[in-house]
Amino acid sequence: MNQLGDQANGLREMNRNNRIKVIAVTGGKGGVGKSNVSLNMAVSMAKQGKRVLVMDADLGLANVDVMLGLRVEKNLAHLLAGECDLDDILVTGPHGIRIVPATSGTRNMVELSQQEHAGLIRAFSELRESFDVLVIDTAAGISDMVLSFSRAAQDVMVVVCDEPTSITDAYALIKVLNRDYGVFRFKVVANMVRTMREGQELFAKLSKVTDRFLDIAIELVAIIPFDENVRKAVRRQKTIVDAFPKSPAAIAFKALAAKAGNWPIPDSANGHLEFFIEQLVTPGV
Repeated sequence: MNQLGDQANGLREMNRNNRIKVIAVTGGKGGVGKSNVSLNMAVSMAKQGKRVLVMDADLGLANVDVMLGLRVEKNLAHLLAGECDLDDILVTGPHGIRIVPATSGTRNMVELSQQEHAGLIRAFSELRESFDVLVIDTAAGISDMVLSFSRAAQDVMVVVCDEPTSITDAYALIKVLNRDYGVFRFKVVANMVRTMREGQELFAKLSKVTDRFLDIAIELVAIIPFDENVRKAVRRQKTIVDAFPKSPAAIAFKALAAKAGNWPIPDSANGHLEFFIEQLVTPGV
């Protein structure tokens, strides 16, 4: 068996010993609040006793470490250059969450070769730490990297807000993942809405078009209200669940985390990172 085959087997063994819930937080366009959703959900899960790893998968425009005011010595660029292991670049955030930092303003990180992409995903099989949850904060759009990380997840969480382009771009992302890659279950977060009804109507707009043109299962899992405290928390480089724990958005994020923590982990390989490696990197192994 070749080296990549060995790595795939190693990841299978890791998942058997420590079954990791993998959640991709994505969206069709920028500005919908994906990183806020990712971090507040991750911190809330950690406060609920989960061991959480957050991957900043916006490889060229990373912002997770900045949002939390963390000092980063090494990032994914150093990993891909062979200068260190994945464990060496992990940094610790609030409540013990661990973060895989990416780079910002580095164009070649957005255009990884197949070999570099394989090395990045393969690195997860070599982690020495154990985790319960991996949250992947993807970039916006429908780039190969976004699609790849979304395919790797067991749960794809699409964040939308009440803008026409948000709905249009979210539908485009869902369509590509469904028609080209066989992803058929999607969870939707209506973010920054003024009322519960507005959130439900936003989901209804998206589900109306997906029901008409796609054969998928789509579920509204959270309605996050617009909250000025979110912006205040960002300025303080904190999550709102820490900075303003009793605010409406914080309460909604904590409820989302509790719900996500109960989502089942499939017994089959479909949706696991092991599936990602075998199908994308070493088909036929």
